Amino acid sequence: MSTTSLPVPDRSPRLREALLAAAFTADGLLDLLGAPAYAALARSETVPALRATRGDAPLDTLVRLFLLQHPVPYERARAALPLAECVEDGWVTHVGEEVRAAVDVRPYSGPEGQDWYIVSDLGCAVGGAGGIGSREEGVVLGVGGASTTLAGITVRMPVASALDVGTGSGIQALHASQHATRVTATDLNPRALDFTRLTLALSGVAPAELRQGSLYEPVGAETYDLIVSNPPFVISPGARLTYRDGGMGGDDLCRTLVQQTGDRLNEGGYAHFLANWQHVEGEEWQSRLSSWVPYGCDAWIVQREVQDVTQYAELWLRDSGDHRTDPAEYAARYDAWLDEFEARKTKGVGFGWITLRKSAAAAAGNPSVVIEEWPHAVEQPLGPAVEAHFARQDYLREQDDAALLAGHFTLAAEVVQEQVGLPGAEDPEHVVLRQNRGMRRATKVDAVGAGFAGVCDGTLPAGRILDAIAQLMNEDPVLLRDRTPQAIRLLVEEGFLEPVSSAG
Repeated sequence: MSTTSLPVPDRSPRLREALLAAAFTADGLLDLLGAPAYAALARSETVPALRATRGDAPLDTLVRLFLLQHPVPYERARAALPLAECVEDGWVTHVGEEVRAAVDVRPYSGPEGQDWYIVSDLGCAVGGAGGIGSREEGVVLGVGGASTTLAGITVRMPVASALDVGTGSGIQALHASQHATRVTATDLNPRALDFTRLTLALSGVAPAELRQGSLYEPVGAETYDLIVSNPPFVISPGARLTYRDGGMGGDDLCRTLVQQTGDRLNEGGYAHFLANWQHVEGEEWQSRLSSWVPYGCDAWIVQREVQDVTQYAELWLRDSGDHRTDPAEYAARYDAWLDEFEARKTKGVGFGWITLRKSAAAAAGNPSVVIEEWPHAVEQPLGPAVEAHFARQDYLREQDDAALLAGHFTLAAEVVQEQVGLPGAEDPEHVVLRQNRGMRRATKVDAVGAGFAGVCDGTLPAGRILDAIAQLMNEDPVLLRDRTPQAIRLLVEEGFLEPVSSAG
């Protein structure tokens, strides 16, 4: 799989026209397959889609050919494609009366409904608990949950330059092409760069500058306004698989990538990473990650999941299909993973997101570093919520308690209040504020906090609101003003309250 030659992109506009004409798009697939069969594809289950494509329309043919990778009759392929060109350029092969796909071509919908295509190795559009089942060293994967997660958390503001480190099949570079004047994509695997070229060409977007090499080596001292990376973050005993194994000990690849980013970001620039990190005996995982944050950068790190070492080893052994090999070989590989974790005193592995932002405040010695665990559901895309998080950190760094009490706030949109208590009780045991957007946070507040949040509409300063609450509750207004700013600060930091300009 990893040694075959790849298609040439020169005439990809003609192929793109044919795919679009047949409605071989994300919306077209949903219409043809129906929701259950479409969802099954994400789990790598193809039988429902095969049943739905028994017709002879061009779309049926293209789904079977490129998506399900089943041979199709020559005449049907000729009716759906500029077939002679596709054979000559290497997109498909023609043997006898059958045509087969040479690569996986998967429709992918852009953030504004763009019809894009992700090109990858056959059988490597990620999905399903069984993983891709490939142990080919140079294999290039297609779009999967990790890549769409990274695309969703990325801040999408217009920038002059963007860098995709470890581009794979080019998904992040494809997204960056929509808001970056210049896109650079790097990968250690030259085959991945070829696939990125195909993905961009077939999607009809501008080409990226492609450079081969590890981490930041291909770009030297160049700096960027946006850096994104879905690196080979798997913590494994050795570097068998380029697409997933970092080739450094433990979580050193992710640490090195993050630590070296400070020198590559322009002022105000963002960097977004997916990463794995070790949970080491006798060490707080938050402290471990805090040491990764480079000088001059603010950081927001979110741990989404933690697996014990046995779960983690089993996940990635299934991913590469090792569970289908000889039982003795599987046991030996499993044992090697556990030996590696034992030697490093690793008791678990965390997975999550790391966002950095280059800021003047951080460079002046006052960085904002937030490290938290949030395994709950969120609303993608989160890019706007990420940008708002850092804007709130900027605001809070500049406000002492007196300034907070003089400030005006509004309750964020989509925040609701829930009262929790026994049925029939006169008063609730506690009150919860819950967001229905972004991170979908929930926080418990007391009666003062609930009353304060409910009144915030931007018209009165916080101190005046607290004075009124003190009068209603027969509390000392001075004591209430003294103890409440920290609660206000937390509600602002977590996005329940939004500061507004003073009403004067």
